[in-house]
Amino acid sequence: MKKSTLKNDAFKKGFTLIEILVVLAIIATLLSLVAPRYFDVISQSKETTLKHDLIIMRDAIDKFYSDKNVYPESLEELVQFKYLRTIPEDPITESTATWILVPPTDVEAKGALYDVYSGATEVASDGSQYADW
Repeated sequence: MKKSTLKNDAFKKGFTLIEILVVLAIIATLLSLVAPRYFDVISQSKETTLKHDLIIMRDAIDKFYSDKNVYPESLEELVQFKYLRTIPEDPITESTATWILVPPTDVEAKGALYDVYSGATEVASDGSQYADW
């Protein structure tokens, strides 16, 4: 019968340094493959959200003009008259204060808000500027 000692039992129950390093190397390799895709998906979702927000705000401006025959003075007016629930946050700049408000080009048109653009200065994944959307 083999006599076991406390020292031998401790070595049999634990992991060796090489086993731990192999596991850490596998985890690091998996993370290096997954992390870039994760950040690409995050930026794509922000771009999709920006496109959607612009469509919603431009539609609200058009509906406001159709109902009142004047353009709104601000985004807050769209919220006040319930054309929007709240002013959406620009997903790129993460602020509601960075929207670029464009006045009407027609000098006879009343109101101050004809169109809206993102205030972001970055370049989108398709190579265009966010501010040009």
